Amino acid sequence: MGIVYGLIGPNGAGKTTTLRMLAGLTTPTSGSIQLAGRQMTGAGAADDLRRLVGYMPDFFGVYEDMRAWEYLDFFARCHGIPAAHRGRLVAELLDLVDLTAKRDADVSTLSRGMKQRLCLAQALVHDPQILLLDEPASGLDPRARLELRELLRELRHMGKTLVVSSHILAEMEDLCDAVGIMERGRLLTSGGFDEIEQLLQPRQVIEIRVLGAPDAALAFLRDRPDVVLLADEAAAEQGKDADGGEMMATGPQMTGWIAVTVEGGEAAQAALLAGMVRAGLPVLGFRPRQRDLERMFMAITKGV
Repeated sequence: MGIVYGLIGPNGAGKTTTLRMLAGLTTPTSGSIQLAGRQMTGAGAADDLRRLVGYMPDFFGVYEDMRAWEYLDFFARCHGIPAAHRGRLVAELLDLVDLTAKRDADVSTLSRGMKQRLCLAQALVHDPQILLLDEPASGLDPRARLELRELLRELRHMGKTLVVSSHILAEMEDLCDAVGIMERGRLLTSGGFDEIEQLLQPRQVIEIRVLGAPDAALAFLRDRPDVVLLADEAAAEQGKDADGGEMMATGPQMTGWIAVTVEGGEAAQAALLAGMVRAGLPVLGFRPRQRDLERMFMAITKGV
């Protein structure tokens, strides 16, 4: 099983420059690069990079006057794939990216999504261990985006390491195992979603929803010494009154939910729920807050 690592950040954050350095196309002004435990800067690094890495740029060029199979065969020749193996390799790659039916089609007649998949197949010609994909879903329609995501998942199951850059947070959250957040040329944080969430909010956040007006539930929760309402924390920091419906919300989709932290882990959370029920509070929902990459991104980055 491979891994998908997302490199996210606003336009101009340095994602493309980082990928180009990893691909050996841009020379770092300082520092060094290690891939798969090997030093990739200095003498001889270019050859190692070409064998280890497959790179798919955001703005890719295709030879419009070639047929799809010829396009892949050309790059297989560039990588020194023997003639005896090229035919089978090209057929396997076209099948992998679901372009077998377009084998003899001119590249110029392919849709953008098909060209995107063909370029991904080209990056796989030499069977690299690491794939660097710069905004691979850029400009694709919803169906083509879905097909591309499924293809990237398949490559992960094949054991590939994928480094994918994007500023489309919802897609990255659905696809990636870990992310790095960049801004202004600097990597601000990196790790798994749970790890980054823990850094931003060390205590588990519980979301609670009750039937009807929340006043009784808010009063009950404020009387519990092991419970802190996030709205109260935010209000204290901003010097505002914590009462009122909007202050309960932790995001635009959270209206009507109360967000709290509970000291004592899962046992304390279970005791809190039991106490609310015994108190006659009509609890409709009680859940740990799900990770939210957009919220993480906004909390970590500062903006221009």
